Amino acid sequence: MTQRIKCIIAYDGTHFSGYQIQPGKRTVQGEFEEVLRRMHKGTEVRVAASGRTDAGVHAYGQVIHFDTPLSLSSEQWKKALNAQLPDDIVVRFVQEAGAYFHARFSAKAKEYRYKVWTAAERDVFRRHYCAWHPYSLHISAMNEALRLLHGTHDFTSFCSAKTSIEDRVRTMYRAEVKADGPMLEFRFIGSGFLYNMVRIIVGTVLEIGQGKRSPADISTLLAVKDRRLAGPTAPAEGLYLWRVYYADEWLERELADG
Repeated sequence: MTQRIKCIIAYDGTHFSGYQIQPGKRTVQGEFEEVLRRMHKGTEVRVAASGRTDAGVHAYGQVIHFDTPLSLSSEQWKKALNAQLPDDIVVRFVQEAGAYFHARFSAKAKEYRYKVWTAAERDVFRRHYCAWHPYSLHISAMNEALRLLHGTHDFTSFCSAKTSIEDRVRTMYRAEVKADGPMLEFRFIGSGFLYNMVRIIVGTVLEIGQGKRSPADISTLLAVKDRRLAGPTAPAEGLYLWRVYYADEWLERELADG
């Protein structure tokens, strides 16, 4: 009897060419499916994920699922997978899911975080885990700009020109930035995110923080739908897929808690 297994995984994206399998390149999906192939005595087992992450992007709460005939408990799956996965991937949580569950299509919302180190001197020990932006920033102006992203909008100005998806309307439930000393952390919760969307928003809002743009520019950019007018794409290493929400009540509780 086949069962569907849901996992929450974390990975350090530094030495991966992204999540999705690519011929001849090291990927998160490739490493995970190789472990499953060994556990299934050479039979290929395909893994579905909540979404793809690019080279250098990290995840704390990526969600995947796969179907298997093996009868293991959730704890046995977790131990077996972590014993064989490389040290830059870890399984944080495992549970059996119903056949109706799909890591991507069942998702209600996603949360991304983006970390920026703003000290004058770069930190060599953080260089793979946050962007370095050594400038004085006006946090209040940045949050004023981010609040303009709340709600349902066409985010064409904030996605890569290479994006093939025609429907670029998404709902942003939360967009904010907080400072803890020289470390900034952006937090975004939305119904979905387009290619490079978070990184372009961050790049644009950092310019607002420096005084190069006005917070009101966000409204203009949403209206004109032109990627060329937005700011630069922030580096991959600061981005984290933090959480995927599957139940409305979880999302509502998170938004209520602030």
